[in-house]
Amino acid sequence: MARLFEPLKLRSITLKNRISVSPMCMYSSVDGFATDWHLVHLGSRAVGGAGLVLSEAAAVSPEGRITPDDLGIWKEEHIPMLQRITAFISAQDAVPGIQLAHAGRKASHRSPWKGGAAIPADQEGGWQTVAPSAVSFQDSEPAPAELTLEGIQKVITDFEKAAMRALEAGYKVIELHAAHGYLLHEFMSPLSNFRTDHYGGSFENRIRLVVEITERVRQVWPQDYPLLVRISATDWTEGGWTEDDSVALATILQDKGVDLIDCSTGGNVPKAAIPVGPGYQVRFAESIRRKTRLLTGAVGMITTPQQAEHIIASGQADLVLLARELLRDPYFPLHAARELGADIAWPPQYERAKPRQ
Repeated sequence: MARLFEPLKLRSITLKNRISVSPMCMYSSVDGFATDWHLVHLGSRAVGGAGLVLSEAAAVSPEGRITPDDLGIWKEEHIPMLQRITAFISAQDAVPGIQLAHAGRKASHRSPWKGGAAIPADQEGGWQTVAPSAVSFQDSEPAPAELTLEGIQKVITDFEKAAMRALEAGYKVIELHAAHGYLLHEFMSPLSNFRTDHYGGSFENRIRLVVEITERVRQVWPQDYPLLVRISATDWTEGGWTEDDSVALATILQDKGVDLIDCSTGGNVPKAAIPVGPGYQVRFAESIRRKTRLLTGAVGMITTPQQAEHIIASGQADLVLLARELLRDPYFPLHAARELGADIAWPPQYERAKPRQ
């Protein structure tokens, strides 16, 4: 059996293989509500054989959305459609997961196919963004408001309540989004956090928010369900968040009940010099895994079965999270199994089309 198709046990939850659907924003919601698009998009990847299906970043508050079209989980009314989606995913022998997120200073933007520009708070559809410090992502964008201590406590509570709704919605895995220049990453990085209180300055202060959110979510999330955290393992910019910082954070989060670190990079400063290429982020997953013994997930331009198999078989990571490749081919796991000589079950509805080895 190819290592890619070995089960992965995370607390009481067992993934049937090491392939996960990476969270991918669809910008197809109104007022945060999931739609039939989300059901078909996520459901088809579950039918296609992924072991873990992570829903896109779900905003924990309206002001935490990247765009007005983002998925949300900030109110009870969002739950019924999410329940429909998780029930379908589970019926395909896949595990439903959700990424909880707050966009911070990168909120209040148009969706990509609507131009992607920032929407000022005084324009229709826009709102005041918030961040650790009143410094915008780009000079051309409106400045965020610096979060007060009261505002920080609201963010923590928003994540806690979102986790409770996720449980009610039928999710079995939560991933906290602390990457890509969104709010939690903004607090962690010295390139975006210029506070002088106990949420800024030292490493311990800058990671305080993600640690406190992890603690609060772990309190309401069942002890037998796994908790993941996505980080940007480096800012790719001098003076920013580093690989060593990521190792130190992972060690702390492990003690707080985190089961796997999803290792991405970048996103917190524009024009960072990122050496993009096949598997360019995998080394960070390997480094954190080796130095902490914590499970890790690898992401970034993983496009072939052989590449994914090598990552798992060589011990670079425990899980591969695929994004664009699964957009191109929702049935990548089924096709990968054939290429790697793994005999896995196909959906019974598709069994007649299964290629013979």
